Amino acid sequence: MHILFLTHYFPPEVNAPASRTYEHAVRWVRAGHRVTIITCNPNCPTGILFPGYKNRLRPQRENMDGMEVVRVWTYLAPNAGTVRRIVNYLSFMVSAVLVGLWLEKPDVIVATSPQFFCGWAGVLLSRLKRLPFVLEIRDIWPESIETVGAIRFRPVLRFLQFLERVMYRSADHIVAVGEGYRQKILEKVNIPQRISVITNGVDLERFRPQPLDKELRRKWNGEGKFVCAYVGTIGMAHGLEVVLDAAERLRDQGRNDIVFWLVGEGARKAYLENEARQRGLKDRVIFTGRLPKEEMPRVLASADACLVHLRKTELFETVIPSKIFEMMAMGKPIIMGVRGEALRIVEESGAGVAMEPESADSLLMAIEHIRSADHFGNSRTSSVRQYLEDHFSRDALATKMLSIISQLVSPGQQHRNDERPTEEQLQDSMTPVSH
Repeated sequence: MHILFLTHYFPPEVNAPASRTYEHAVRWVRAGHRVTIITCNPNCPTGILFPGYKNRLRPQRENMDGMEVVRVWTYLAPNAGTVRRIVNYLSFMVSAVLVGLWLEKPDVIVATSPQFFCGWAGVLLSRLKRLPFVLEIRDIWPESIETVGAIRFRPVLRFLQFLERVMYRSADHIVAVGEGYRQKILEKVNIPQRISVITNGVDLERFRPQPLDKELRRKWNGEGKFVCAYVGTIGMAHGLEVVLDAAERLRDQGRNDIVFWLVGEGARKAYLENEARQRGLKDRVIFTGRLPKEEMPRVLASADACLVHLRKTELFETVIPSKIFEMMAMGKPIIMGVRGEALRIVEESGAGVAMEPESADSLLMAIEHIRSADHFGNSRTSSVRQYLEDHFSRDALATKMLSIISQLVSPGQQHRNDERPTEEQLQDSMTPVSH
């Protein structure tokens, strides 16, 4: 089977959609399938091309672990602001469709969000090439951008919501990354038989407990201190002002025994970094910048606890941040500033403690709880890793998604809207099918 996968983000970018797509696709290749990826030249989140890449009109091809990666031209923009980012998204949609038309015809097209217009590239290309289409939903867009205030103009939002509903109805099948996402989609379109849930997960071989790196602790002012690390996108949705507020409270108390690491880039990093300098928190909140994905196990291993945080809104209660699974696999206690299904997973597995989102006092209380607790040890790590093996193994999840895709392109399968297979039919066959 030949799968054409459209994604705005892909390695060497290190965000969640890039990691999920790569880790699924590389397993499909190992299972004997052919995978072609259409993506951008890597530039997220700064809008600056990674070394070795050029943003040319002519597509650039590379082989990555058996996958054919086709990188298309896009208007480059940092992960900040609104207008330039939307132009960036639209340019990818146009480039992906134009380039996809000239590629060898695959058996199926898959497109993933975020972002929204990547999904629409899949809709258009599947119609033009008359192919089945699987839409993966990792973000409820445009609702999420409305929540963070990126777009407020109601006529534009209503138009985008119309496009959202059409996109959902156009998919032969939708894969949502959590039950909360599935419910949000069903509030907009009544197609329960065409939606499956395949959560994020973790490669347990790659992420496993290891000793802390003393040199890294020394470099980032963590020597002899309790290190609370936030690892990921520093964006509008993440509410990381709470870290500065907590660090300021510690300073006012005359305490110097806790340091925060903010590891990553994003739309709010420059603002937060400047704010930390203004408040005199330079040595208490360390901004490391973007690091390669290969460095993440070393960074996580060197922290004493990991913070996962989103702003306090109802929409974000549907989110299951993929980073929690990597932190759990590394044996690191999680301070969970996200409500909903994600918190249930962390608490059920015994992997961490809850904090009230956007509350500096609650963050500090969670840190003290972890420092004083004696149950975050080797036995807990073993039980958490077993929990991941049972429920969130990347191998099993990739196989499950492949079975859904395979069923759609089985010989004799009809792809008319009124004859799409149900979720139960799709999941009857869990063995990868090769064509």
